[in-house]
Amino acid sequence: MKLNELIVAIKGAGEMASAVAWRVYMSNIRQILMLETPSPLAVRREVSFCEAVLDDSQSVEGVEACMADNETAIREVWTREKIAVVVDPEWKMLDRVEPHVVIDAILAKKNMGTHLDEAPLVIGLGPGFIAGQDVHVVIETNRGHNLGRIMSSGAAEPNTGIPGSIGGYTEERVLRAPCDGEFKARCSIGDLVKKGDVVATVAADIVPAKIDGVLRGLIRSTSNVRQGMKLGDIDPRGKVDYCHTISDKARAISGSVLEAILRVYN
Repeated sequence: MKLNELIVAIKGAGEMASAVAWRVYMSNIRQILMLETPSPLAVRREVSFCEAVLDDSQSVEGVEACMADNETAIREVWTREKIAVVVDPEWKMLDRVEPHVVIDAILAKKNMGTHLDEAPLVIGLGPGFIAGQDVHVVIETNRGHNLGRIMSSGAAEPNTGIPGSIGGYTEERVLRAPCDGEFKARCSIGDLVKKGDVVATVAADIVPAKIDGVLRGLIRSTSNVRQGMKLGDIDPRGKVDYCHTISDKARAISGSVLEAILRVYN
């Protein structure tokens, strides 16, 4: 089968899923379908195709994704050389489009129901999957020596619960909800902030910056959040351009996904 005939379905349309979609698209595999929830809460919204759910379209590094609400609309989006995004949290569209590849890029740290029979090639990103049991291939997502490793047996490293280090900062760079309630942003993605600045509020509580840097990601204002939920992240490197481009980690993982596809369809 020619690569341009492949149909690739991706569960999720957040940052990592979007990097995978971008990489696959740039490799001339253009029939890509992304399955999302009706109210996505991506942090790195500038590089997440799930924003199309709320804005009808979203571009990431020159590649555009558009909303579609049925199979006919999906194929029409493909004819325009765009990525199709559908609201389909139960993945019902898989039976209709019959993809050659299914990629679970939800990063839920557990398997939400993905199984081997969904496509000839099923790929799981990160912990929660066992290669050869519920997916064909697992891709390591933990930063470190094995980042991007392709596994045809076994599982990825367990979730550490500790954000990856950027500029020597881990948990300090992450903004989290201090309580349950409505989230309201006081800053925007790309803003430079100082330690102690109030970036947002949740209900009556403030969300202060813990370090200096650029606000690389932030969920949408007026979202309802739970205590401890990730709301945003601050990049201590302070480069605004990084807000609008795919990260090094996402590029590594997406490259491994592409390799896994080419091992089967090439």
